[in-house]
Amino acid sequence: MSSPRHGRSREPDAIRITTAGDDPQADIARRQKKYAIAMGIRTLCFIGAAITGAAGWHWVWPFLILASLFLPYVAVVLANAGDSRSTELPLTGGGDAQRQLGPGHDG
Repeated sequence: MSSPRHGRSREPDAIRITTAGDDPQADIARRQKKYAIAMGIRTLCFIGAAITGAAGWHWVWPFLILASLFLPYVAVVLANAGDSRSTELPLTGGGDAQRQLGPGHDG
C-alpha cells in the first residue's frame, strides 16, 4: 500500500477570485436585511390600509391589503435570490465547429 507521502493528496480545487462567493455571515446578513425591508414595507401597507379604511378612502385600502398579502412571497424570493456568479469559466465561441481550423495541407 502506498503511504500518503507517496500518493497524490486530494486538495480542493482552486477558486477564481472573480467567482468566489461572499462570506457566509455577510450573505446571511444581506438576506436578512432584504427580508426585513420587505416585511417592513408589508407592515406599512397593512397599517396604511387600516388608516385609509378608517379615513374613508375606500379605493386605496384594497390595494394596500393586496400588497400586504403579496409582499411575503416577494420577500422570500428576494431573500433567497442566489448569487449569479458561476464557478465555470465559459469559453467564447461555444466550440462552434464552423470556426475550427481544418486539417493542414502540405504544399
